[in-house]
Amino acid sequence: MTRTFPAGFLWGAATAAHQVEGNNLNNNWWKLEHDAAPYVQFSGDAVDSYHRYAEDMRLLADAGFNAYRFSLEWSRIEPSRGRFSRAELAHYRRMIDTATGLGLTPVVTLHHFTHPLWFDDAGAWLGPDAVELFTRYVEHACAILDGVEWVCTINEPNVHAQGLGALRRVAAGEPYPFDALPDPEIGDVLVAAHRAAAPVVRAATGAKVGWTVANQALVPAPGGEAKHAEVQEQWEDVYLRPARDDDFVGVQSYTSQLVDEHGIVAHPEHPDNTLMGWAYRPDALGIAVRHTHDILGDVPIVVTENGIATRDDDRRIAYTTTALNHLRDAIDDGIDVRGYFHWSLLDNFEWGRWEPTFGLVAVDRDTFERQPKASLGWLGGIARANAVFR
Repeated sequence: MTRTFPAGFLWGAATAAHQVEGNNLNNNWWKLEHDAAPYVQFSGDAVDSYHRYAEDMRLLADAGFNAYRFSLEWSRIEPSRGRFSRAELAHYRRMIDTATGLGLTPVVTLHHFTHPLWFDDAGAWLGPDAVELFTRYVEHACAILDGVEWVCTINEPNVHAQGLGALRRVAAGEPYPFDALPDPEIGDVLVAAHRAAAPVVRAATGAKVGWTVANQALVPAPGGEAKHAEVQEQWEDVYLRPARDDDFVGVQSYTSQLVDEHGIVAHPEHPDNTLMGWAYRPDALGIAVRHTHDILGDVPIVVTENGIATRDDDRRIAYTTTALNHLRDAIDDGIDVRGYFHWSLLDNFEWGRWEPTFGLVAVDRDTFERQPKASLGWLGGIARANAVFR
């Protein structure tokens, strides 16, 4: 059975600057990789997409996709406080022009987990002028966004607040809290930063502007309904509600978890678990899109990330087939979904680890040779047909 998607649907894959570019030595993650070694691995050259972006985009376009989501690296654009690099801005403009020249709609993310060391030294998001500093960076970034139709201000602010909050507790002498919820103080600043930056981008570029939220697809266990509502509010809803004023919201989904009366239930050990240790739950995408719609109503949705960490490409195809059918079910029920971006285009540095492979394209990390997987052509065929098969 062929199931067609709406006309003009965006079909793409996504990357993030620090995970693919290499040698972003002036940001907080580069510092963390050194400070936390050997518990955190080293990104190093990553997969050298800073120099090979045209090759990466061409693989995507030739396979049949019509869009590419990538991020700008703030620490390259503003390496010192108040000093902006015209060369780096020109580099990212060349990326935008390369994408459009290949027939790919660029979806540009302005902040994907990393910030300059000088911003970190100033207190990062808890610094006294954090919102103003971020907005100033965004204003300069807008100079290269002419013609870009889709802009994400901040990627997964809830995960960002969770990770930075956990490090904040470690700095205070506590053990690393692996079950930590997003830090509400940091979260409040991220919301304020988004609300300040979004109208700046919209006025300067005319782009559709939103941000992306990591959807947990949480489901209540019997007796856990009250705790589920509490946890979902802290993990997602406080970050979804600001999107009511946006042109779209990015939904990012990988797996689902139960919430019982004590909180989120850890993924049980299972042979089907992914390389991230997550449960194999392609149905999570439908849960996430429906919950986002419940909170936001008619705000358009773009699936800005969805995928699976696996060495088995057949499993990647099976997972994505099921996920796309759940997405099509949601569209059938009247939910306005404008696009789907697979995570990730490339096997890349997965925030402290190299082992989880999410990519449609493998990369030899010694030679940087790109090795397309069968899933790239398979998903590109779906993009060309604008249809999935049940």
